[in-house]
Amino acid sequence: MRITKVLLLLLIIASCASDKIEVDTIITNGTVYTVDADFNTTEAFAIKDGKFVDVGTTTDITKKYKAINTIDANGQTVLPGFIDAHCHFYGLGLNQLQVNLRDTKSFDDVMKRVIDFHNNRPSKFIIGRGWDQNDWDDKTYPNKALLDKLYPDTPVALTRIDGHAMLCNQAALDLAKIDVNTTIEGGEILKQDGKLTGVLIDNPMELVEAIFPEPTKQQQIDALLEAHKICTDLGLTTVSDAGLDKQVIQLIDSLQQAGTLDMRMYAMISNKKENLEYYLSKGKIKTDRLNVQSVKVYADGALGSRGAALKQEYSDQHDHFGALVIGTEAFINLADQIAKAGYQMNTHAIGDSANRFVLQTYQKTLKDLTNRRWRVEHAQIITDNDFDYFKNENIIPSIQPTHATSDMYWAEDRLGKDRIKGAYAYKTLLEKSGRLALGTDFPVEQVSPLLTFYAAVSRQDLNQYPAGGFNKDNGLTREETLKGMTIWAAYANFEEKEKGSIEAGKFADFIILDKNIMTIEEKEIPNIKVNQTYINGVAQ
Repeated sequence: MRITKVLLLLLIIASCASDKIEVDTIITNGTVYTVDADFNTTEAFAIKDGKFVDVGTTTDITKKYKAINTIDANGQTVLPGFIDAHCHFYGLGLNQLQVNLRDTKSFDDVMKRVIDFHNNRPSKFIIGRGWDQNDWDDKTYPNKALLDKLYPDTPVALTRIDGHAMLCNQAALDLAKIDVNTTIEGGEILKQDGKLTGVLIDNPMELVEAIFPEPTKQQQIDALLEAHKICTDLGLTTVSDAGLDKQVIQLIDSLQQAGTLDMRMYAMISNKKENLEYYLSKGKIKTDRLNVQSVKVYADGALGSRGAALKQEYSDQHDHFGALVIGTEAFINLADQIAKAGYQMNTHAIGDSANRFVLQTYQKTLKDLTNRRWRVEHAQIITDNDFDYFKNENIIPSIQPTHATSDMYWAEDRLGKDRIKGAYAYKTLLEKSGRLALGTDFPVEQVSPLLTFYAAVSRQDLNQYPAGGFNKDNGLTREETLKGMTIWAAYANFEEKEKGSIEAGKFADFIILDKNIMTIEEKEIPNIKVNQTYINGVAQ
C-alpha cells in the first residue's frame, strides 16, 4: 500500500513537471525593474527564442515553466539592457587604432602621447583624438610649430574631443591643399600674424579627413568587434550610431547576419549625397538587429570650440557668434526631402540660435504630419521661449547628461550667467516634451551608461563637485533617467514595442548589476559593476 502511494505521488509530480511549459532560460530571485508602463518591479521571467515570454514572481514562473538553464539572480538588480541614444560606436572602435588623447593635461602631454604612439606603431599618417584645451592650464588653442619640427614629412591630424576642431601639421595641411587663402563656409581656419596655426574648426576639417588613409576591411571589422566588447561589458545592448556611411552600415549588417556581431544598431546615415540617394529611395531597412530610417545632420559646431551658433556674442570672445555649418536654405530643403521619404531627421544643435532654427524648421516641415519623432541631438542651449517648441509629439530632445558635467567648469565663461540657465536644462526639456532619449556621445565622453545615469541624477563629477550639483534643478530622478536609457530611447528609435522594458514579447535584452542603482547612495552609482549583459537571452 505504501509503495502504491509513493508511486502515485511520483506520477503526480512527473505529471506536473510534464505540464510545465519548456523555455530556454529562467531568471529567478532578482530585483527586476521591468520599466513597463507602471514601472513595476518583480522577481523573475522566462525566455524562449530570444524573447521574454512571461514576467512575474519566482514562485509563479517556476510553477509554470521549466528550463535547462535556470539562473538564480540572488537578489541582484536586473534591468532592461541599456540603450545609448546617441553615440559613435564605429568611431569608438576606430579610436582604438589611433592616438588616445583623452584626459591630457597640457599640450606637452599631447605631444608625449603622439611620440610614444608613433615610436611603437610607426605609420604614414598619425591620427589622434581626445584633446581638450579647456582641461589645460593654458586654455588657448595649440599651435602646429612643434608638430612641424618633429614630423616635417609625416602628416599629423589630432582631433579635439568633441570632433569639432582639429590640429594639423603643415604636412597634413599641404596634403589637404589648405593654405592662408583657403576659405570654406561653416567653420574657421585659424591664423596668427597671417600664418596658419594648424587649427581647423568644423567644416574645414573635412578637407583633411578626406585624405585620411582608408581602414582596411579587416580593420573595420576589428573596430566594430572591439567596440562591441567595450559596450556589452558596460551593459549596452542597443546603440544609436549618430552618422554612418553606406559601406559601414552594410558591413555591420553582414556581421550581424553572420552572428559575429550581436549588438543591436540604430544606424543614422551621414548627411552625404551618396547616402541620401541610396537610402531615401530604398526606404527603411529593419531587421531584428539593424534599423536604418534616420539621417544625422549637423546644424552648428560645439560650445567648447566656440563653434556653437549663438543668438548673442560669446561672453568670452567679443563679436564672435559661432556659425551654422549648413546653409539655411540647404537645411530646409533637406528637411523636406527627409520628410517626404518618411525618414527621421536627427540634427545636432548646440547653440541657442541653431536650436531655434532647427526647431522652427521641424515645426514647419512636420505641421501636417504625425508620429515622425524628429530628434534634436544635444538640444544644449535653449533661450527665450524656445523650450515650448518641444511641446510637439513630432519632436524629441536627445541629450547626453555627461556633457553637462564635462562642460560645467567653463560653460558659463562662454555663455554668461543668464544663458547658462537654459543650458543642459534636462528637467525643463522633459517637462515640455514628456520624454527624453539619453545617450553619451561616446567617444566624446566615456562609454559607461553608469556615468550617464550618475551625471543625470547628481549633476556632479566623480569628486562630487560642485556641492549640491551643477544647476541641480535640471537634474533628473532615477526613474526618469532609467526610462531615458531604456524605454524612451527605444521610443526615439521607433522600437518601443520590441525593446526598452522587460515585458512578454520583447527581445530578451537585459543586464544584471552587482548593486541596486535605484537605491544605492548617489555617489556610489559610478562604482556599480555590470555582472552580465544578455542580448536575445544570450550572455555576452
